[in-house]
Amino acid sequence: MDKFTTLTGVAAPLPLVNIDTDMIIPKDYLKTIKRTGLGKGLFAEMRYREDGSENPDFVLNKPAYRDATILVAGDNFGCGSSREHAPWALLDHGIRCVISTSFADIFYNNCFNNGILPIRVAKEDLDKLFDDADRGANSRITVDLEAQEIRGPDGGVVHFDIDPERKHKLLNGLDDIGTTLVKAPAIARYEDTTATTRPWA
Repeated sequence: MDKFTTLTGVAAPLPLVNIDTDMIIPKDYLKTIKRTGLGKGLFAEMRYREDGSENPDFVLNKPAYRDATILVAGDNFGCGSSREHAPWALLDHGIRCVISTSFADIFYNNCFNNGILPIRVAKEDLDKLFDDADRGANSRITVDLEAQEIRGPDGGVVHFDIDPERKHKLLNGLDDIGTTLVKAPAIARYEDTTATTRPWA
């Protein structure tokens, strides 16, 4: 998993509430267990028309936001089913950070396990970030995980809270398996000692 330290990029505004995982990645795209290739299905029902052409009104289809790496979204982002394909699709499209006032718990956990930083902010801070994101190509903001700061294009700063363990794992590019492998030498020593002192175990 890639480390997350500091991210500077275009922030795309998606001021909709209760964006569920089916909206993030529709069920038609769940036939694969690969983490790559799902970016094309991200927000598919909003991004594409019935004939398969792009909907020019959808934010990620607008020229200024095609390369957005940050998403500023409405309340309760990622609700609905527990599909892990939702963060996979975001990541495959290039989104490394989602900012909202609240997230569904399972989606929130899945983001951390896939290298995406979900940030919870107060309503007034989200409103400021929506203002920043509405600037099109000038909506570049910086997310500094170490400092726990979001810095806007005009120098405004929003501080955010994050669990220290989750922060450590993202800064070091560790998912749950990676966290265990860091302790592999200690585990090996324990197994060697056990084999000697308790061979029956």
